[in-house]
Amino acid sequence: MSLKIRLARAGSKKRPYYHIIVADAHSPRDGRFLEKVGSWNPMLPKDGDRVKLKAERIRYWLGHGAQPTDRVLRFLDTANLSKRSSHQKPCRVGSSGNESVSS
Repeated sequence: MSLKIRLARAGSKKRPYYHIIVADAHSPRDGRFLEKVGSWNPMLPKDGDRVKLKAERIRYWLGHGAQPTDRVLRFLDTANLSKRSSHQKPCRVGSSGNESVSS
C-alpha cells in the first residue's frame, strides 16, 4: 500500500477549506483516509494562521514511507518537517543560451 500525505477539500462553494490527510494513493481525493494530520484554510488573511499541522504524526507517517504531494511538501518545508528540492527549469536539448543568430 503506497501512502500519500495530501489535501482533501472541504468547505462550501467558493469557500475552500482543506484537510491534510494520510491516505492510500488509490483512494479518491475526498474519500477514505487513514488519519487527519492538519488543515489549510487559504481564505484567512494571515499566513501563520492558514496552515495547522500535527508535527509528531507527520514525522511518524514520513518515517513509514508516506510521500507528500507537491503542495503539502511546501507546507512541510516551511514548518521544517521535510526538505523540498529546488526545482530549476530544464534546459532544452540542442539549444544553448550562447548561440547568436546570423542573417
